[in-house]
Amino acid sequence: MFTGIVQGRARVVAIDRRDAFMQLTLELPEACCDDLRIGASIAINGTCLTLTRFDRNRIDFDLIAATLSTTNLGELGIDDEVNFERAARVGDEIGGHTMSGHIYRTIRVLTIEKSADNRIIWFERPESLARYLLPKGFVGLNGCSLTLAQVEPDRFSVYLIPETLRMTTFGQLTEGAAVNVEIDPQTQAIVDTVERYLAERQPL
Repeated sequence: MFTGIVQGRARVVAIDRRDAFMQLTLELPEACCDDLRIGASIAINGTCLTLTRFDRNRIDFDLIAATLSTTNLGELGIDDEVNFERAARVGDEIGGHTMSGHIYRTIRVLTIEKSADNRIIWFERPESLARYLLPKGFVGLNGCSLTLAQVEPDRFSVYLIPETLRMTTFGQLTEGAAVNVEIDPQTQAIVDTVERYLAERQPL
């Protein structure tokens, strides 16, 4: 389980691409490497990956075809940066919302509005996910727990403060970039339950 509170950025230092497979090597900040273990779960751009090897602060992951086709990790290159969050532990503060690290799909950045102290980013709102992307609702974007600010039929926006831009890769995003999306599971459960109830209601 993850909280959507990104702990920092990791740098891509090696990529081994094969047929429907990719081995990804990242360099984490050394301060974030306490108690690393083979088999540990770490969210990379919001994607729950299993640690397969590590040497101090260099960590390896194996990505299979399903992950490459669903997320933006297959687009990474050497020296690119990604958001990371290590798995939550019992007793940790949950400052965002509970996230599983299971990415639904990617969506594209439409426009970026910059000002001195914050940034407004507009994303596409695909029809398949629209009923879960609601005003003031939660969404996981590249591993960040964010609140939807404005919602329109085919797009939505989030507002980012300087601290978020500093800690994450959102300050580097460009228009057209692909971003991983995880829908808030509580929102999905409520919406699906209500829709199913209404569909099954018998007319009086």
